[in-house]
Amino acid sequence: MQSIDGSEIEIGTESEIVVIRSTRRKRNIAAYRQGGRIVVSIPARLSRADERSVVPEMVAKIRAQEAARSFDESALSSRTDALLTLLAPEISERPTSVTWRAKMHERWGSCTSIDGTIRVSTRLQRAPKYVVDFVLFHEAIHLRYGDHGPQFQTLIARFPGGERAQAYLDGYEAAEDALLLPRLPL
Repeated sequence: MQSIDGSEIEIGTESEIVVIRSTRRKRNIAAYRQGGRIVVSIPARLSRADERSVVPEMVAKIRAQEAARSFDESALSSRTDALLTLLAPEISERPTSVTWRAKMHERWGSCTSIDGTIRVSTRLQRAPKYVVDFVLFHEAIHLRYGDHGPQFQTLIARFPGGERAQAYLDGYEAAEDALLLPRLPL
């Protein structure tokens, strides 16, 4: 257990769950994602028995919210096809598969035009749908154009709200970098 600003921090039974016992928190319990972990903030005076009861509930709530917002893989493929049909009908190439990929920490997505596969970072499962759409459209354009040259730029500019989606991705990445909790020794 560590203390930061008068609060106790405990790592939950899963490495992605952090429990913060806050002396400033009086009644409310909060849960949120930060740097890939689920953080549950509870009042310091909460009993251990209550903690064992409430933390799993809050973790389940966060995971349920994330699941409700995310596309399943079959929806990713159909959404990609719909985006190409609507915004770039001249691109006849279609992905052979569109899948979520957990180990993509440096990119939001990738496309292998040779076999037609698109992979999208699971970090986007918590993003708004317009951001997921933007990444899907971006990667789908790579089925025809492998670089970010003028032809690619002409097509990506067709995405409504593309600047907003890019700003979201840039902000997410900056926040993730700035707010990553340091790895605590076990």
